[in-house]
Amino acid sequence: MLVLSRQRDESIMIGDNIVVTIVDIRGDKVRLGINAPSEVPVHRQEVYEAIQRENLQASALAPEETQGLGKLAARRTAK
Repeated sequence: MLVLSRQRDESIMIGDNIVVTIVDIRGDKVRLGINAPSEVPVHRQEVYEAIQRENLQASALAPEETQGLGKLAARRTAK
């Protein structure tokens, strides 16, 4: 793991197009601003892990568990 020291309003670059800026420091909390292209997903770690768990659960569904979803989706888009 690379560990860098930065002060408020200083940034680090990740590759050519991701900028992480220290926005604020209060006590033991640091606020980060992240500027990344829209095609690069940016999530807090706990949100990323929840998404991964949900994707894993969804991929494990048997076909009979998803039969009614197509009809439900069609009704929702028809409204």
